[in-house]
Amino acid sequence: MHTSSHTVLYDPEGLLGAELPLDREPYESLVKAVLAWTGEDTLAERDYEQIGLQLTGHARAVASDVRRRADQLPKSSGPRALADVVLREAEGRLSASLEGTVHCVQNRARLVRALYERLDRLEAAPAPESVAPSGV
Repeated sequence: MHTSSHTVLYDPEGLLGAELPLDREPYESLVKAVLAWTGEDTLAERDYEQIGLQLTGHARAVASDVRRRADQLPKSSGPRALADVVLREAEGRLSASLEGTVHCVQNRARLVRALYERLDRLEAAPAPESVAPSGV
């Protein structure tokens, strides 16, 4: 008898997640609050770890959106090159171990902010023009 209530979806291109917009406002509020912290003794270590996990997961989701948007641009475009730099930096920072400290959580918050800034700039960039077939 099969009693699992979970359904596994096969989505190798990540199209299901691409269809849903990120819930940006709560994370922007969290980033703002985290970056306003000035003391080391504000929360317990496990609370910092939980906030860090939330920010890490969201940073990965925003990075996926940045990658999808950048991939729509020509490889030689300036906005795409800048997005590639930001994404490489994000990959490096996300690969670092998560620590239950103010410093670590604030770094994750800065990363989320930087990714949203890049996403906004990519969305403001002109859409790639369709190239007419040669010889027409």
